[in-house]
Amino acid sequence: MKKRSLLFIGLMIVLCMFALTGCGGNKPAATNDANVKDNVDVSKLVKNDAYTDIEKNTLKALEPLPDKGDGNVKVGVVMPTMSNPFYVAAKAGYEDAAKSLGIQVEVVSGSKEDDVEGQLNAFKTLLGKDFDAIVIIPINGMNLISGVVEANKKGIPVICSGTTLNAAAAAEAGAKIAAHMSNNFTEQGHLAAAYISEKIKASGAQTAKVAVIEGLAGASQGEARRDGAVAAFKEAGMNVVSIQTGDWDRQKAYNIATNLLQSNPDLRGIFCANDTMALGVVEAMKVAGKKDQVFVTGIDFLDEARQSLKAGELNASVAMAPYMAGKGVLTLVLKVLQGHDITQQNYWSPIALITQENVNNYDDWK
Repeated sequence: MKKRSLLFIGLMIVLCMFALTGCGGNKPAATNDANVKDNVDVSKLVKNDAYTDIEKNTLKALEPLPDKGDGNVKVGVVMPTMSNPFYVAAKAGYEDAAKSLGIQVEVVSGSKEDDVEGQLNAFKTLLGKDFDAIVIIPINGMNLISGVVEANKKGIPVICSGTTLNAAAAAEAGAKIAAHMSNNFTEQGHLAAAYISEKIKASGAQTAKVAVIEGLAGASQGEARRDGAVAAFKEAGMNVVSIQTGDWDRQKAYNIATNLLQSNPDLRGIFCANDTMALGVVEAMKVAGKKDQVFVTGIDFLDEARQSLKAGELNASVAMAPYMAGKGVLTLVLKVLQGHDITQQNYWSPIALITQENVNNYDDWK
């Protein structure tokens, strides 16, 4: 097993883009790299060089780049919820990128993380409007399949981001997507859990009790993060005493952690599939007087997680860049609409493991 750095790890997020259906029969448009590259100067938005590199690497991975939209391209975006700060940042990223890319965008969502029906209804509302393409970020692999089928019938290309559609169910229903941009969620979980394991071993213990709190049941990203974390713990010789579903919810994670400590007072680490749950776990550890004993990691690097890291409470968070995601996905949308051949399988964008030691280097990350 390769050694993973404790302080700064370039996490290579796989942006798996693949064409599952035709792109409307259009011929590939001539590309104009400058049109897209000059649209959003991220260096003016943030001071962090690592963040600026994300834009460069994301756009490089998407080459050949499409032409900028003419201002009349209309794209709908279906997010899980606006109750999670991660998606609030993502929405802002889509809206800002759309302005500079010559796209009109409308973002809708369900009411909360598990509002599968609400998200589907929001999707179908967009289908009744005049959109050229629709981006979906499904709550789970099943809930938007019927909407994709309806979009296919209307000839509206669907681009999937984040959680993937359940392949078997989508095939059975005849649901096809034009392209897919996603992350290596398994590696995210592996990275965070490996960090916990290394911290435990650095304290002098070769093995210890650890636990995993995943997200919403059926959500592919949470399950992949769970699997990556469990694999890392086992590789390090840790004893995984509990794997529970926290539904991305802070209070549920708090309750799980409280109960875990009662049954396992010698617990040393808890991996959480997002920062919201990790912050709930941190609070439970503080109330129990166990924070110095239990290492806690999350994923997303939310602003509150940043502050918790600086306060010496949360131990680490795998940083994602929800704001930048909008530019990457909308660039992919333009490629689809302009008839580009979406054949390349793997696209890489480096980001970091943020710890208490290096968090001050990421004050402007979003």
